[in-house]
Amino acid sequence: MSTHEMHLKAVNAYNTAYAKYSKFRVGASVLCGDQVFSGCNIENASYGATVCAERVAIWKAVSELGPDTKVNKICLVTKDGDVPCGLCLQVMAEFIISPEAEVFLCTEHEVKKVLQFKQLMPFRFEF
Repeated sequence: MSTHEMHLKAVNAYNTAYAKYSKFRVGASVLCGDQVFSGCNIENASYGATVCAERVAIWKAVSELGPDTKVNKICLVTKDGDVPCGLCLQVMAEFIISPEAEVFLCTEHEVKKVLQFKQLMPFRFEF
C-alpha cells in the first residue's frame, strides 16, 4: 500500500470525524501487513469517553487480525499536520512493528513530515 493510498484513507476518515465539542478532526490509517485500517476521532459529552483516531484505527486492526497485530506504518491527518497525543503514542508503541516504523503527519492535501516512531516517543513503557 502506497503512502498516497494510506493518505487518502486517512483523509476519508478525517472527513467522518465526530468532533462536535473540540472541532479538532483527526483521521488515521494504519498499515498492518498488506491491510489498511482507518479511524476517526469520536468525541463524547463525557470527555473521558472520547476516542482518538489513532486508537480507533489500531483497535479496528486488532479486532480483525487478532492480538498479534503489528502496525508497519501510520498516517495521521489533521488540519495542520499535528503530532499524536501521548495516550495514542503509548497505544502505538504497544502495536508498532519497530521503533523505526514510519509515521506520516499530514494535512488533507499533503504529507507535512515523515518521522520514525522513536522520534515521536523515544521512551515508552516496555515489558
